[in-house]
Amino acid sequence: MSEGEPGLQVVHQLRSVTVELDLLGAEFAQRNGLHPTDLRALICLLDAARSDTPVTPGRLGAQLGVNSAGTTALVDRLERLGHVRRVRDTRDRRRVLLEVDERAVALGELFFGPLITEIVAAMGTFTASEAETVQRFLLMVQKIIAGQRDRP
Repeated sequence: MSEGEPGLQVVHQLRSVTVELDLLGAEFAQRNGLHPTDLRALICLLDAARSDTPVTPGRLGAQLGVNSAGTTALVDRLERLGHVRRVRDTRDRRRVLLEVDERAVALGELFFGPLITEIVAAMGTFTASEAETVQRFLLMVQKIIAGQRDRP
């Protein structure tokens, strides 16, 4: 592959975007007394809430690649900070589900809100067809990366 190849340029741009997002996430975590895994956990829980998917501690741990003891410590820490709460599943009282507290949502919106607003505005400069192409591409990239993670 040559350095000028468009696909390779996109790979480098994606890597650059990833680094910038990681740095921004680390800044948010540091400012709010969170470990980077705490932030990833909150993102997983927020994504699940958006899709109306209940999350148990076990499912969260599996998503993050954290063992049971580590997940318990993570949830305890987030609960102590007031970001997450454990609630009983109304359909199965034996099961505990995790919910993000509204204060954590507000904290995230305060920090990441301006970024989200700018990205949404940038997407507004694309035609509907272009926006669809961007979304399709990003979904493909996400699936490729997830496939790499699943490899032994």
